[in-house]
Amino acid sequence: MKYIKILSISFFVMTACAQQKQKPNVLFIIADDLTATALSCYENKACKTPNIDKLASEGVRYTKAYCQYPVCGPSRASLMSGYYPNATKTFGYVSGRENIGPDRKTWSQLFKENGYYTARVSKIFHMGVPIDIEKGSDGKDDEASWTERFNSQGPEWKAEGESELVQGNPDGTLPKRGGNVMTIVKADGDDLVHSDGKTAEKASELIRKHKNEPFFLAVGFVRPHVPFVAPRTYFDPYPHEEVQMPEEVEGDWDDIPERGINYVTSVNAQMTLEQEKKAIAAYYASVAYLDSQVGKVLNTLKQEGLEENTIVIFTSDHGFHLGEHDFWMKVSVHEESARVPMIIKVPGKEPAVCHSFAELLDLYPTVAELANLQTSEHLQGKSLTKTLDDPTFKVRDMAFSVTQGGKTFLLRTDKWAYIQYDEDASSGIELFDMENDPKQFTNLAEKPEYAKVVADFQEKLKTKLKEVRTNDLGLSYP
Repeated sequence: MKYIKILSISFFVMTACAQQKQKPNVLFIIADDLTATALSCYENKACKTPNIDKLASEGVRYTKAYCQYPVCGPSRASLMSGYYPNATKTFGYVSGRENIGPDRKTWSQLFKENGYYTARVSKIFHMGVPIDIEKGSDGKDDEASWTERFNSQGPEWKAEGESELVQGNPDGTLPKRGGNVMTIVKADGDDLVHSDGKTAEKASELIRKHKNEPFFLAVGFVRPHVPFVAPRTYFDPYPHEEVQMPEEVEGDWDDIPERGINYVTSVNAQMTLEQEKKAIAAYYASVAYLDSQVGKVLNTLKQEGLEENTIVIFTSDHGFHLGEHDFWMKVSVHEESARVPMIIKVPGKEPAVCHSFAELLDLYPTVAELANLQTSEHLQGKSLTKTLDDPTFKVRDMAFSVTQGGKTFLLRTDKWAYIQYDEDASSGIELFDMENDPKQFTNLAEKPEYAKVVADFQEKLKTKLKEVRTNDLGLSYP
């Protein structure tokens, strides 16, 4: 009997260990201000991103993924909480916990409370770049979401090297400066001088350390967010003289509302053509540096033999304008700012390209389902798991994004991009035919022949807003 009892206990222990080992790891990698138009696995032919491209070739690459708010803080609060910004009134530089309360579980918190080691390295919830990176501080993080937290301090715009300010400096006489401006630094030293190099090193260390237990590792890189800082070797392949500027049309701003003009433009930033080219070249160099760090983390995963039991996600919090329409940076809900790269690699799933609309909000329920974890039925994202087996499956018929304090709205369908400023449209409307005008040069909203299309979208928007403003306590926001 004693021998049988020992065997029984051993079998129980072995079974428990096997069950624990079957839990898939999650490696969530998020870039900062990375537009899909800057990746060579999407439509860019000038900027080379071999490591992200390789991941895309092994996973499912989503061509129509959109953020819910094209600003760091509210976008990250939304994707981590599982709720639209207009549901939680989270429009600022916060974690989002302030508005969802202590009882709702964030994405990583759900894993933490289900036996996972959860850690973040650098920026997942909001951090001020460059200020929180310079200080090495937590930013607006959510402590309840993590087992451990690690910050990656870096010199940012103060890095030693060749520097230049290309925003608000038309004659080139002003020195480099910090803040949310386009300062370029071709930095001295290697990758580890900077925050993202340290982030890749720490993420690799954590993978090795926790490879024998289920983990949810969130890795937040801060490039290509301004300032455009990277070791100078990453700038070499991108001489600014060879940069091709985006297509322009005369009178591009004439048919769009004043609110549709982005907050940073070539005009108010007083940028010369040479400075514009330098900004794009520096952005590409920053993306190349980011790509190299992503490669280091993915290589560690492979070296440790964890690829067959790890779900890998790569995305960005929103896009970034690189001179399209003479716009720069984010905030706008035009295509380059609202659309994001999204790649999901799941062991055992075939690589594919998916053209279904997807939202950052969808990552939470998708990965939870893949890990067999129960989520709140009130989460506002939709699981993308069916697209991993059938990339032709349509999860959504449109994407929804907001900006400017939740008062500017984007509804993006296959045929149309509809933008409305204020709920009563008092500040204007934009309507673009994305099949015939994918660069969004001609606003059709005021043309009589499109009145029915506009009216249909106005009804769709009313329905969507009513839907997203209902939170999981059954309360409706006004």
